[in-house]
Amino acid sequence: MRDTPLSNCERDFILKAIEEKRRLDGRQTYDYRNIKISFGTDYGCCFVDLGKTRVMAQVSCELITPKENRPNDGIMFFNIELSPMASPAFETGRQSELMVKLNRQLERCLRNSKCIDTESLCVVSGEKVWQIRVDVHLLNHDGNLMDATSIAAITALCHFRRPDVGIQGEDVTVYSTEERDPIPLSIYHMPISVSFSFFQQGTYLLVDPCDREERVMDGLLMIAMNKHREICSIQSSGGIMLLKDQVLRCSKIASVKVSEITELINRALENDKKVRKAGGRCGFAESMPQERITALKTHVSPLEMTDVEEKANEIVLRAEAPPQTVPSPVLPGPGTGQVGEGLQSSWGLEEEEEEEEEEEEEEEEQQHKAEEEVTCVAEEKRGVDVVLISDSDSEEEEVVILNQKALTKNATSSNQQMAVDSKLKRQRERQ
Repeated sequence: MRDTPLSNCERDFILKAIEEKRRLDGRQTYDYRNIKISFGTDYGCCFVDLGKTRVMAQVSCELITPKENRPNDGIMFFNIELSPMASPAFETGRQSELMVKLNRQLERCLRNSKCIDTESLCVVSGEKVWQIRVDVHLLNHDGNLMDATSIAAITALCHFRRPDVGIQGEDVTVYSTEERDPIPLSIYHMPISVSFSFFQQGTYLLVDPCDREERVMDGLLMIAMNKHREICSIQSSGGIMLLKDQVLRCSKIASVKVSEITELINRALENDKKVRKAGGRCGFAESMPQERITALKTHVSPLEMTDVEEKANEIVLRAEAPPQTVPSPVLPGPGTGQVGEGLQSSWGLEEEEEEEEEEEEEEEEQQHKAEEEVTCVAEEKRGVDVVLISDSDSEEEEVVILNQKALTKNATSSNQQMAVDSKLKRQRERQ
């Protein structure tokens, strides 16, 4: 599957930004992206993040028969895998041109530079030597793969420990890590690759190009160098003609970047060594920040509760006494006042008592009227005639209730007469 090409608008925008000495991610011309180095649980496992480019390197070893022309030298083997997980442009089971190019450049950078003492890998001359295998897996592709793979490979080799070996006659015994401590590799120097991209026939130069910058560049220059300013390998691609001054300027920039990256690698190795020696947690999962979703637990530090009472007493003794304040006048109720310890004043109490009595009388009258209205309504529902008689002289109303028995007798007699009349009418109609 081919990668998605850039549009003309994107290409023109990137080139215009480079002419104005600006980059898409806000970096300057000679700035590297953030580099993060973390290690796995086992020795020789290293993860390198160069911006969004992510690479994993794993080092392993085994005893094999040496080559006939070099019976006392160990063997270094490098393998790079580009999986579709890193980019949709990569295909499985097929070696692309980029894979072959990266593999050859990594071999020139590490094996041909003699950074590792291969003679120390010999166990029995002409019979058994150690083969060191470096597998580099690309996890995410965002440009400048060569720099990321070189940093991951040399860091993994520095972090790797091979098992110890014992020889008794013709027998070779390989001891486990529980029986004997593993032995680190003998590394002379650390070569690191630095990539430079050129635009508009070498007019503009950028360090550590990202994926989009690599698509619009005219040429690429890769320089592998150690902190002693020794060039281990150099390679130019893209068909661009470079001047001598341009190559010298790139080599000076590479020496500064290599020294910074080497110091970062040494610091990461020392920190991992201290953590493993102290028995702390190590590995890729532990290196991830706790703010992410993958953090399933947090570490709570215990509180020290010793000498709490003594510290509290010291704080109380050192504290200053509160200032003495004069109490403010207290007003228990309206019309009264009290200052200090004097007796309560009775000003205005008689007027308040008279007002309270008048309010109670008005409430009783209102309740009495409400009860009378309720009784009248209830008796009307029962069929009782109620007559209200009001006198002009008196303010109250008199209620007169008629005799209920007389009313019921008159009602029954009228009903009987109506029933007799209806029977007579029915008999006449039948006749």
